[in-house]
Amino acid sequence: MAECLFCAIVAGEIPATTVLETDRILAFRDINPQAPTHVLVIPKKHYPDAAALAAADPGLLGEMITAAYRVAAAEGVAETGYRLVFNTGAQAGQTVWHVHAHVLGGRDLAWPPG
Repeated sequence: MAECLFCAIVAGEIPATTVLETDRILAFRDINPQAPTHVLVIPKKHYPDAAALAAADPGLLGEMITAAYRVAAAEGVAETGYRLVFNTGAQAGQTVWHVHAHVLGGRDLAWPPG
């Protein structure tokens, strides 16, 4: 996908700080972190959103969840708690049309706050 930001990161055309990489998954730090730990986990193959990935390759979706746990463990937030977020669709806040999971942690993320 020539116009996809995350495909360009996978291709090495745009730099990113890699946290974890497998043959099918790439995890890298978000450039606009919303928590002390904020890592994006993406499949290297392009799927526009989580629904498309779940329909096409549920095993790869499982690999993303496993990679997210590995990131949380490596970042030291697996024991204290972390949030895993897939924004799917414009009304959910998806702005990059390549499926990605946000791994957030390192501060209190309880909802509602307080």
